[in-house]
Amino acid sequence: MNDQAVLAALQRHWDASDANDFEVERDIYREDAVLDYPQSGERIRGRRNIQESRFVQPNQKRFTVRRIVGGGDLWVSEFVLSYDGVPSYVVSIMEFHDGW
Repeated sequence: MNDQAVLAALQRHWDASDANDFEVERDIYREDAVLDYPQSGERIRGRRNIQESRFVQPNQKRFTVRRIVGGGDLWVSEFVLSYDGVPSYVVSIMEFHDGW
């Protein structure tokens, strides 16, 4: 997958995250994806488990992407994540393998 396609997929992912569209949001993850939250030590394994974790979050959340940079297999998204109107500044690091 070329860089423009990955950039478009990331933008779709964050737009879907902002809209709470869990079906589209999960499209970016492979079946064997691993999602790490280093600040809490939480690790979620598998596309289905990642999607399930989204369903149980009670907070009203909004995503505002500030920028997406990267190339090849490594991409970084910088965004403001607001839970119930309280903003947090977040960096997401995504690695893609085997073309995805």
